[in-house]
Formats: sequence, C-alpha cells, structure tokens
Amino acid sequence: MTSHKSHPTKFLPASGGPAVAGRISGSPISGEAHSLSNPATEKELAVVGWANTDDVKTAVESAAAVQAAWATTSGGERASALRNCAEALRKNVDFLAPLITAESGKPLKEAQGEVAFSARYFDWFAEAVATQRGELFTTDERRFLVNRKPVGVVVAASPWNFPLSIPARKIAAALAAGCPVIQKASELTPLSSLALTELCEPHLPSGAIGILVGDGETLTTALVDQPLVRSITFTGSTIVGKKVAERAMRTMTRVTMELGGQAPFIVCEDADPDVALEALILAKFRNNGASCLAANNVFIHESHYDELVSRLWERMSDLTVGDPSVESTQVGPLINSQHVKRLNDLVSNAEAAGSTVSRASHTNERGWFLPPTLVECEKDVDLWGQEIFGPVCAVRSFSDESHVVQQANSFSAGLGAYVISRNFEHQVRLASALNVGIVGVNNGAPNSPEIPFGGIGDSGIGREGGISGMLEFTEEQTLSIAR
Repeated sequence: MTSHKSHPTKFLPASGGPAVAGRISGSPISGEAHSLSNPATEKELAVVGWANTDDVKTAVESAAAVQAAWATTSGGERASALRNCAEALRKNVDFLAPLITAESGKPLKEAQGEVAFSARYFDWFAEAVATQRGELFTTDERRFLVNRKPVGVVVAASPWNFPLSIPARKIAAALAAGCPVIQKASELTPLSSLALTELCEPHLPSGAIGILVGDGETLTTALVDQPLVRSITFTGSTIVGKKVAERAMRTMTRVTMELGGQAPFIVCEDADPDVALEALILAKFRNNGASCLAANNVFIHESHYDELVSRLWERMSDLTVGDPSVESTQVGPLINSQHVKRLNDLVSNAEAAGSTVSRASHTNERGWFLPPTLVECEKDVDLWGQEIFGPVCAVRSFSDESHVVQQANSFSAGLGAYVISRNFEHQVRLASALNVGIVGVNNGAPNSPEIPFGGIGDSGIGREGGISGMLEFTEEQTLSIAR
C-alpha cells in the first residue's frame, strides 16, 4: 500500500504492537492476531486482532452507559456532531481512499467517491434530525402528541464490499435518532471501519460509537444475545441475515436487514441504446461488480440485442483491469481466491450448458483478478439464478415484456432493478410491476442518501437512508392529553 506520511497513521495497527481488535469508549482493544491480505497483490497488508465475547459485553455496557445522555441531546447538537464527522471524512479522503483500495480492491477513483458518499450520509442525517418534529392530532376530548424516542443501543453489522459507506449509512442514521452504535466490522475489510470510528470519536460522547473486529458469526451471535442491544442493522447474505433475525426475536430485538439482490436490467423496445449501454456499464462494473444493486440479469429486447451485445462486449474488452491504486484502473481484483473460484465455476458451468462466453484479458500475475466476462444465457443455468457479485455480465434476449416481468418477479430477492425506456408512462408502468425496492430508470446508479434503500422478499426488512433510515431506530410514543 502506498505510504501517506502526511496523513494520520494511527488508524492502522502499529507494526510489532498489540493487534487492534476494535475500539471501545475511545480506546483501542487488542485481540488474537490475524493477517489481512491486499487482494491485488496477495501480500500481507496489516495484522488486526479479533475481539472476543468479553469485549462484546464491555462494548455494549459502554454504549448503554451513554444512551440516556445522548438520547436527550437536542436535534441541533446531534446535527452539529454529525456535520463534524462528515467534515472529518472529507479532510481525510487522501488517507481513507487508498486504505479502502488496499483492503477491498476497489479502484482508487471509486474509493474516493465512496469517501465523499459516506460524508453525504452524515450531512443528510444532520439535516434530518435538525428538522425532526412530532405530530399533533386533536379531537373534541383530547389532544394526541406523537413523539419518537430512540430505540436504544444499536449494533451495525457491515459487509466487505463498501467498507466505509455502508457503516456510515448505518451509524449516521442511528446517531441522528439518538442511539449509540457498535459496529461489527467485516473481518475481510476492517481497516476503513476502524478509521471511520476513530475519526468520529472526537465529535461524540465517549461510548456513543464503538467497533469490534473478528469472526462474524461469533461476534454477531454474542451481540444479538446481549439484552441491552435493542436494534440490529445487518447487511450481508440472505442466509446469514435470516439466522440473525431469528435469533434477535428471542429478545424481541428490532432488526433492519439489507440482504441479497438479483437486480434485473431491462432494455425495452423503445430504449435509447446509447443510454442503455452507459447505464449498464455503470450498473454492472461499478465496484468490480460486487454490489447488491449490480445489474445481475440483463434482459435486452430482440430488436436491440445483436447491436447492443456487440457494443457491450467492445466496451467490456476496453475496461482497464489491474492495480486498483492506479487512477486509470476501472476493474480491480475480487476480495479473495474463493470468490474467484466461485465465479469461474459458474461461468464454466454455463459454457458447458451451451451459453456463449466471451472473456476479456488481463496481465496481472498476482492478485485475485477475474477479467470482465460476457455470458449469453438463453438457458436457465446456475449463473442466471444466482447473485453474481463480480464482473460477469449475464444477458439474454426477449420479445414479450410480460414474460420478463414474470421472470424478474420470480427471483426471491427484490432489492433493485433497472428500466431503460424513452417513454415516461412506459417507465412508470414497468417499474411499478417489478417487486423491488428501488428502480433505476435510464440510470445505472439509483441510490442516494436522501432516499430509502431496501428491498422486498429475501432482500430484507426495513429501510436505510432517507427519513425512513433514521426512523428505523426510533419508537413511537403517543401522549393522550385530556382537553
């Protein structure tokens, strides 16, 4: 990883010192040492510690101790703290972006964008809490005042693919609502989350933000079982999310689940092919294809299919694959060798079943790289039925739009979708027919801090982002006052 001597290095575990396993009440904790690898080089990047169940108890008690005080701070005070956190992120972009790139393989330009996007979440929730108000209703006999109270200690469990922005979205919303937060960082990419925590600490009361690094199942289970934890916000696989939700019900702990996605990308007969191509490249290959909103199943109307697939392959072949720390790189490595093997196996299975496969080239001798790959799936191969989560683009043609809607709605996960059409009424009609939480219409990046983000079915429960994201961490209380 490139050295940035002018930027704070305290966020990285000190060489030869105790392995940092998290932070509680503004101080680091240590744990059993585990090595992190740079996915672009396969070399050791850092050594971090893994927290244990005793650390879980300490972290929860520390957060609970500050709960009452943070809950009673004014909206203006919370907003000021969140704005300070946003500014801290922006000031440290030259440190944070290379750190994200080094641990996740995200291309540097995208990592810089992730830092800016993370800061926007703190900005947005600062505005949301500063303008929050209750509701008043009246009848002949009573006045009803509906207020929102912070739910309590929040656990925020985040994945590896957006190691800064997903934690930021969860943390900013919970803090805005008046809740202290404990992060359960991904054991694959904990450095960005450690940095985020330490950057926010000076602007918050001691204990209002903490972080634990370690084995996902061990820590998450221990955190869910803590009776002082009142809300779990989890982003990850559907299988694990269901287990977490089931366990949380033992203590009636509230859950917000952002789980798997299998986003259909539909190029309609009345689509502009240029718009379709640009939106698809962005929706498919952003973040090396490892996004829960990535275009997963690409349906192209038969009138556009041959031309668009030809142009798509031309663009895919020109994507720069390589060292993600180089600004010109567009596609970096996957997170580990297991992920590469899984995708290679899916592509090989599709090819053996008769799908046409085109593979781009790359010259990287080391690292967990998979070149952009185009698979024309006219049959329902395994690749077509799974969340791909990588730079593999699965496409097929269609003639009947109603059949596309039927196929898209047959997927158990309904997080996002994309509709490419020139006609507004057509856009709205088709988008409304899809059982998903968010639809990108003529664009490949539909998410923004101001809007609710979440899905239907196996994609989860609840919403993050927007006003909805803050309200997830509150309970309604009604005062019924005699007149």
